[in-house]
Amino acid sequence: MKRLLAIGFTALLSFSGALHATEYKIDTAGAHAFINFKIKHLGYSWLYGRFNEFEGSFNYDPAKPEASSVNVTIKTASVDSNHAERDKHLRGKDFLAVDKFPTATFKSTSFKALGDGKAELKGTLTLHGVSKPVTIAVSEIGGGKDPWGGYRQGFHGTTEIALKDFGIDFDLGPASQIVELTLDVEGIAQSMM
Repeated sequence: MKRLLAIGFTALLSFSGALHATEYKIDTAGAHAFINFKIKHLGYSWLYGRFNEFEGSFNYDPAKPEASSVNVTIKTASVDSNHAERDKHLRGKDFLAVDKFPTATFKSTSFKALGDGKAELKGTLTLHGVSKPVTIAVSEIGGGKDPWGGYRQGFHGTTEIALKDFGIDFDLGPASQIVELTLDVEGIAQSMM
């Protein structure tokens, strides 16, 4: 009898996990998602910026976090450092070369829950025509119903990339080789299984 109850309970847990598997569309229309970056300027200060146009989705099941996946496409010409001349330079051949590489993409390869709302997201970042593996440190912000009858889930992520790894070798000095990325994503559930 105990064995049957254990089997039944395990099946119920598996079924209930499937109930919560959901695809989320990243809420860029409502401006509830951000891709920000910062890099040292000559080693004397920080230069901040962001990408204003991107889209994507993610799948997340709190009962099976390891099955999570993320896909994001960024319009590189939307780079915005709050300075028109600098942005023109960033869009040019020395940096993003947006005419040749109009998009950057991220596609996840694994998601590992670390406990206490923390996780490690691994994937492939394609930038400037170069694809490299990156690891993003993830924190779950929260999830639940919104005032409009939908369901939302939010995460915060951070990572660092070396410009030279992606074929961007414009010399900004030794203190300005690493870009820190901060990703804040709120997704709207497309369907609740």
